[in-house]
Amino acid sequence: MMTDYLINKIVMSTGISNNMGNHIVKWLELYPGVRPKIGTLDMHFFTPIMRELLRLWGLVSVSKESLMYHLTKSNDPKHPDNKDGFTSNAVAILVGGAQEALDSHPGRYILTLKRRKGFVKLAIRTGSPIVPSFSFGEVDIFDQVNNPPDSWLRRFQSLTKKLTGISPLIVLGRGFFQYTFGLLPQRKHIVQVVGAPIEVVRNNNPDPAYVDEIHQKVIDALNDLFETHKEKYIENCKELHLVIT
Repeated sequence: MMTDYLINKIVMSTGISNNMGNHIVKWLELYPGVRPKIGTLDMHFFTPIMRELLRLWGLVSVSKESLMYHLTKSNDPKHPDNKDGFTSNAVAILVGGAQEALDSHPGRYILTLKRRKGFVKLAIRTGSPIVPSFSFGEVDIFDQVNNPPDSWLRRFQSLTKKLTGISPLIVLGRGFFQYTFGLLPQRKHIVQVVGAPIEVVRNNNPDPAYVDEIHQKVIDALNDLFETHKEKYIENCKELHLVIT
């Protein structure tokens, strides 16, 4: 099974949306024959018109059933599903994205991953390699109103996220003709780096110890990606480290 499971740890999906859903020329050069898909919340497909637009952009539901479907599709070039010339799928998901959005501030790289193991179990059940990825600069395009963990704002945001799955952020961006305030993103360079695939042994009933082993490999790979590339893409980064909670 050559289908990949791309794990992208970022707060927003700007970088990966451009690379895998909008401007995919570079993707096709690097990964010929691999059909790029981006997973998003299932609720986004309940709204007419929006659902069609998301599908045209290459997005799919991040539900278990949807991921199982895309990660187990045939790799046979003669299969009817591969008439478009692709022979495998790469599905990108943002593990813990809603929680990470609450911690998003320029210059801070905080990921929520230690208790998120469902994606590892699904990768093992489908035999799909896990490909770690990280987008530098993503946290710098927007700031938000200060929301420390013990503030009333964070408590309200956490409650809303629990009820709806969406983090209600008060973002601070720029305007059309000024850079002081507004809802447009700041002009920042976003670079998505991709690590080596983490191979898994397919098993319909993953052993918890094996899940923990693969999960730790993902965490280690993300740390390695950050430490390897941070000096190239982050200024004054000597004391800056990736925080994984």
